[in-house]
Amino acid sequence: MPKAIWNGTVIAESDDTVVVERNHYFPRESVRADLLTPSDTTSFCPWKGIASYYSLTVDGKTNTDAVWYYPEPKDAAKEIRDRLAFWKGVEVVA
Repeated sequence: MPKAIWNGTVIAESDDTVVVERNHYFPRESVRADLLTPSDTTSFCPWKGIASYYSLTVDGKTNTDAVWYYPEPKDAAKEIRDRLAFWKGVEVVA
């Protein structure tokens, strides 16, 4: 079952991930919301739309903008609606 791990803590775990461009998108309900802090950062993908970000905080350490998601993905990426993905040192093991 895929897991996202950072700073020795499992951030997300689900057997229902969607893989897009080699990134596992986890269902929102499988991600530990208590470790997420909303960020003002956004980015744009021509085929997915505008991404928003969260920072992770685990054991007093913060990983800024380590989580991204598409609140309103374009039709071509509708399968990642309500899903989150990870980077910046977050290890995803399948």
